[in-house]
Parts: sequence; C-alpha cells; structure tokens
Amino acid sequence: MDNQALKKVSNEVRKGIVKAVHAAKSGHPGGSLSAADIYTFLYFEEMNIDPKDPLNENRDRFVLSKGHTAPGYYSVMANRGYFPVEELETLRHTGSRLQGHPSMHYLPGIDMSSGSLGQGISVAVGMAKGAKLQNKDFRVYTLLGDGECEEGEVWEAAMFAGAKKLDNLVVIVDNNNLQIDGTIVDVNDPYPLDKKFEAFNFHVINIDGHNFDQIRAAFAEARETKGMPTAIIAKTTKGKGVSFMENQVSWHGVAPNDEQFATAMEELERTGETL
Repeated sequence: MDNQALKKVSNEVRKGIVKAVHAAKSGHPGGSLSAADIYTFLYFEEMNIDPKDPLNENRDRFVLSKGHTAPGYYSVMANRGYFPVEELETLRHTGSRLQGHPSMHYLPGIDMSSGSLGQGISVAVGMAKGAKLQNKDFRVYTLLGDGECEEGEVWEAAMFAGAKKLDNLVVIVDNNNLQIDGTIVDVNDPYPLDKKFEAFNFHVINIDGHNFDQIRAAFAEARETKGMPTAIIAKTTKGKGVSFMENQVSWHGVAPNDEQFATAMEELERTGETL
C-alpha cells in the first residue's frame, strides 16, 4: 500500500475514533488520534494477520499497552475487516464487544486484554520469549504511551527483553508529550526515552510518527535488526487530525459534544477529500 492509500485509511481510522467516542460520551480521543498512523501502518502494511483467521497460531501479535486508547485500536480493526465499522458506535455500551479497554474475551483479533499501564509490554515480552522457545517465526508489536514509560514495570520488561535478545519484539512509544495531568516533563520526566531503551540493550529508532516514509523505514530496520529488540520512539501530536484537539491535554479523556463532533467530522471529511 502506498503512502497516499495509507493516509486515506488513517483518516478513516480517525473518523471512527471520533464517532466512537462521541457515541459513547466518554473515552480517550487524544492518544487514539496521535497513534492513528502507527495503527494504520501496523494493520495494513506491517503485520502478518488475517481478519478471517484471527487465531492463527503463526500470526503476528499486537498488544496495546496503553489500553485506554482502545478507540483507535477498534477503529483500525474495523477498517481492516475484523468487524463492521458501524459497530464502533457501540463503544462502552452495555453488552458491547467494544469495552473501554481491550478485552480478548469479547472480540476476536485482540491478542491481550490491557489497560493497567505497564502490563501490556510485559505480556508482549512474554509472547516474544514464548515464540523463541517454540521456534516460531511470528513477531510481536506493542504500543506504549510516553506517560506510561513512567511505570517501573515497563523497565523491568525492557530489561528482560534486552537480556534475552528478543529481536522478534518491537516496542513503539507514542511520544505525544502529554498525559492526563499535563506534559510528561511536568508530571514525571521520562526523557531521554531513546537513551533509556538503549541502556536496556534495545536498538532504538527515532521517527516522526505521522510520516509514513519514516514509519515504513523504521519497521524495515527493525526486521533487519538481529540479536536485540527494537524500540521505535514516534514523535506525534496528541489529537492529530482535529485542529481543536491537537496538543490540548484536555482532550486526553473527554468526548466531544454534538457541536464539537460536527466540527471534527467536517474537518476530517475535508481532509479526506484532499487525499
């Protein structure tokens, strides 16, 4: 898929995020929108997956460690064909398969229930080690928040991954520089993220998380890296694609009202028309 096609898909993913959170009247749009391009590349280009066979034992695995950005995860899955796009508007409703955080018990295609920050990467590391023990070729991808990297469990998992040379593991950090209470620097500065992962024996790549050329090159480089896991530090914009949400910490976990929803969808429709 070329970059233009990927941009079109990621714009549809962003529409799905806004629709889902608006319909739920709750959720986390900011970090879902910032990761939309990463989600899109993983599910439409990078990973060996098949929506018609979601439990194939040789599939690549994805763990959403920052589980609160489930709206983005669900939207890319729906656009990839795991379930109808219309179902996105059941987000967080009673009886819906689309719970506020991903649950592997409800929706085929989710490899791990997640949401308690720090635990997702730990599970992903275990999956990668399990693949090595079983001589399986599948790869494991996990998406973290930059604020999540303030959790000690992240670094315990990273220590193990580096020590065990898990070159089938790719950790992606959605580095949008904002978390629920403010900038990550003001809350509990985890920088420099790249040097920290390097200290835990990771191969580290810094990219613009909205540039598909850089995203493609980073994942290709990760595949070529042997003997150590890869960490991709993706610099992103929280709320990307909706002007009044961009770089606004207030949109971490707030749903748009009807007027804001209409404005956001109009912007995304205009964006789609230019692609």
